[in-house]
Amino acid sequence: MNASTAAVTELATPSGMAGVSPPRAQVRAGPVLIRHLGMSPSVHPEAYVAPTAVLSGQVSVGAGSCIMHGAVLAAEGGPVQVGAGCVIMENAVLRGTPRHRLLIGDRVLAGPHAQLTGCTIADEVFIAGGAMVGNGAHLGRAASVALGAVVHLGAIVAPQARIPAGWVAVGDPARAYPPGQAEAIEAGLAAAGWSFLPYICGVDDAGGRRDQLRTALKRYTAAMARHNRHDEVIGAC
Repeated sequence: MNASTAAVTELATPSGMAGVSPPRAQVRAGPVLIRHLGMSPSVHPEAYVAPTAVLSGQVSVGAGSCIMHGAVLAAEGGPVQVGAGCVIMENAVLRGTPRHRLLIGDRVLAGPHAQLTGCTIADEVFIAGGAMVGNGAHLGRAASVALGAVVHLGAIVAPQARIPAGWVAVGDPARAYPPGQAEAIEAGLAAAGWSFLPYICGVDDAGGRRDQLRTALKRYTAAMARHNRHDEVIGAC
């Protein structure tokens, strides 16, 4: 080392730190895995889970499946099961519920920002970005749900059926309604015996909407806090 190089090195090294390497930032090597109510995620050795994904509770991911960046699989009420050869794309949210586990078959794709809650998805189903599948719904084999479409509470979609972009599927068997037909959709839900706040939050349909919502949120926030207070981050796959 010549004198010039030594001078530069001295200036670049904090006093008293010569020969000491600066501390390295700690980098997490894998996704966030959370033990919830004593249940931990299970990921097949041949599956891939991105470093920014979150798996909480009784979640299982099958062989060859890919869970992409920002996806959240939360078994915080009921199990979440992803079969083999599936792709769960960026920022998708999958949740199990106390009344309905989330079951996904093999070779299923859930697009970016898709939301699946407490539903059953058969093999080879395609769910496009921004689509939603609600509690108690069932998608038959090779069915497809296009961009931004909704499969509502309890809807039973036949094998190979297609729900067009932005449409809403309601009932058993499911009937698809185009955007803007709110009254027909509400009538279909009523005929099938499904109502969101009573079914999801256990709130009585009687009374005003404002009181229902207040009661629902009070119950829901208390339940979420109770269920998640003792969660434990257990590390990477």
